[in-house]
Amino acid sequence: MSAVSSLETLAFPWPVASAPKLRVRGWRAKLHVFQLATDAIAISAAVAVTFLALFRLDQTAGDSGVLYLALAPVVAAAWVVALEWNDSRTHRVAGTGLEEYRRVIAASVGVFGLLAITSYVFQVSLSRALFVTTLPLGLLFLLGGRLIVRQFLNRLRAQGRAMTSTLVIGSAENVNPFLTDLRRRSEAGYLATGVCQIGHGRIEGTGLEPCYLDQVPALAESGAYGAVIIIDGLRREEIRDLAWRLENSPVELLFQPRLVDVAGPRMSIHESQGLSLVHVDLPTFTGYKVLVKRIFDIIFATLALIGLSPILAVIALLIKLDDGGPVIFRQERVGRFGKPFTIHKFRTMVVDAESKIDALIAAQGGRALLFKMDDDPRITRVGRILRKYSLDELPQFWSVLRGGMSIVGPRPQVAREVAEYTDAHHRRLLIKPGITGLWQVSGRSDLSLDESIRLDLRYVENWSLAGDLTLIIKTVRVMLRPDGAY
Repeated sequence: MSAVSSLETLAFPWPVASAPKLRVRGWRAKLHVFQLATDAIAISAAVAVTFLALFRLDQTAGDSGVLYLALAPVVAAAWVVALEWNDSRTHRVAGTGLEEYRRVIAASVGVFGLLAITSYVFQVSLSRALFVTTLPLGLLFLLGGRLIVRQFLNRLRAQGRAMTSTLVIGSAENVNPFLTDLRRRSEAGYLATGVCQIGHGRIEGTGLEPCYLDQVPALAESGAYGAVIIIDGLRREEIRDLAWRLENSPVELLFQPRLVDVAGPRMSIHESQGLSLVHVDLPTFTGYKVLVKRIFDIIFATLALIGLSPILAVIALLIKLDDGGPVIFRQERVGRFGKPFTIHKFRTMVVDAESKIDALIAAQGGRALLFKMDDDPRITRVGRILRKYSLDELPQFWSVLRGGMSIVGPRPQVAREVAEYTDAHHRRLLIKPGITGLWQVSGRSDLSLDESIRLDLRYVENWSLAGDLTLIIKTVRVMLRPDGAY
């Protein structure tokens, strides 16, 4: 070894490379090409339709001499490039959350903003109709295309394909719960294939390849893993050293935040003179956000009741023909701040079902909170079908209009369940219960008691109107492909 090499090794022990190694995963490259093609088709269609509808083939932009026919491919090409520049096609945002859609919208608005500025600077008088037709239609086509790609990707991930092989680092007590969450959320795109234990205890029952912390850089460099997720157990210096050693490896480095039930939009990093702090916006349960949510509830519930009225009539007739009993089941539930309200549902059980509930709860162990039975003997023939597809919930739109419920919120519960609440559980009552929620799209009756409560509390802490819209879309998908419903 030369003197220079020896000095470098002593003074700088981390591996140095002239350039990071580039290794493109097969599915990532295919996904990128698929998204690029979908975007190009959507943009080309929007530009072609609007330009041909608005302008003649020989029409120019004012007195500039610039043909709209020549401007069309420039706009389309700039739009495609802007989506790439904004990282809207990266695998990190594909298939999860609202970030992908936010980037698509931001890039699209940016292109037309730049177009407006350019036309002003160069005195090119563009038609305003171009901005009010091409941009909205293009966004509609783009988001529709991204939704198709997302559904295709999530279907692959549900089959264990198009996943990033992941090494999980953490303590024995936290690794298994995290692995359970990761397996349930296949749409995140990370498949745990290895585990590295930190601290005392022993991780058992994972079925994953174990390793030691000092082996992680070599494993990452070899391509065995595409991502490393650190849960806990490492000191600050250990995390820093590991990050340095992974710099030239083709892996992602991720951390699970200690504030696991605080959503990303509520967290921001503040830095001052080398001091980094995570700022967490406190949840709000009053003010304009609540007013906007209520206005949205009223509009959505009204439109739903009008649009679904034929289906509601057919269901009512089937229930009446089944056993001749009442069509609507009314029950007192506990709403916001513990205030009782009346919930309305299609009746799915025998008429005297409520008189049998205490005996069934006792037979199942005596716990009323989130009581469910796999084969409840009280459910009628029609009721079983209605429950499978959540059609019994439709009259709850009337409960929303009356003010007792929201479209999205925690699961509405009865007084005997609320009586078993802990102090933490009572936070579910800070907002109105909902027809749907995180529990509805995350497994429903397949969830354990703790998981159901945790999802409700997570929603309460992090709700937003954009998040509500996402949950509504996911609920429709769950209704069409019911799992965990009875």
